[in-house]
Amino acid sequence: MGKQPVKMRAVVYALSPFQQKIMGGLWKDLPGKISHKVSENWISATLLLAPLVGTDHSVFLSSMERIALACAWQQFRHHFRYVQNFKEKEKLEHRY
Repeated sequence: MGKQPVKMRAVVYALSPFQQKIMGGLWKDLPGKISHKVSENWISATLLLAPLVGTDHSVFLSSMERIALACAWQQFRHHFRYVQNFKEKEKLEHRY
């Protein structure tokens, strides 16, 4: 089989220097747009920023505060397990 020429067309899109003001609308009232998006999606914004704030704050904790925080977390976990076990026992109690 021989080689056959293939016709190709190339389309190039570009903005003319006279029409580049079209893109200016993207930056118009940017703080207003951001505040509107955050107020619409405040739960998602909170979940996004909470880990960042938590890790940043942990840098400034003293060693005693870290120990107190760890103890409080351990007590919470212990209480949570106790409640879960109690509920499970309550569910299984009526079976026998």
